[in-house]
Amino acid sequence: MATNDGTESDKVSESQNCANPNDGFDKKCIFCKIVTKQMDTELLHNDEEISCFRDIKPGAPHHYLVVPTRHVGNCKSLRKEHLPLVEKMVEMGKTILQNNGITDLDDIRLGFHWPPFCSVTHLHLHVLAPASQMGLMSRLFYRLNSYWFVTADQLIQHLNSLTEAS
Repeated sequence: MATNDGTESDKVSESQNCANPNDGFDKKCIFCKIVTKQMDTELLHNDEEISCFRDIKPGAPHHYLVVPTRHVGNCKSLRKEHLPLVEKMVEMGKTILQNNGITDLDDIRLGFHWPPFCSVTHLHLHVLAPASQMGLMSRLFYRLNSYWFVTADQLIQHLNSLTEAS
């Protein structure tokens, strides 16, 4: 997994990302616009904590994005207190797949692009299925054990190590 050297510039807090840190939304962020229904995107799930919608450039027959409803920076900015959020995002991703007829949870890919390889700085989990049907470019873009893509399990393990270190 890519590592964070811990420099202050790498630590992007929620309030630094938000145009108005009191409301938890970044007015310039496309994902904030989607979850606040300012864009015409179908929300498959939307509550106070997490939201889910289809990726506009699907890398697999089923490709969803699970995001925090309030703006949270990319995965490099996460701290140990974000662990429950990431775990809920993973559970929601699996639930969305099951709701859409995906029963083989061994043939899925759940993960995050590691900065600077993410196009949107709002934390988002890629949920792809079936992984066996991903094309060549998707297999590269969402490649396991790469510098640019970390699995949800790897990120959870990283956050757990932060918890154990303190």
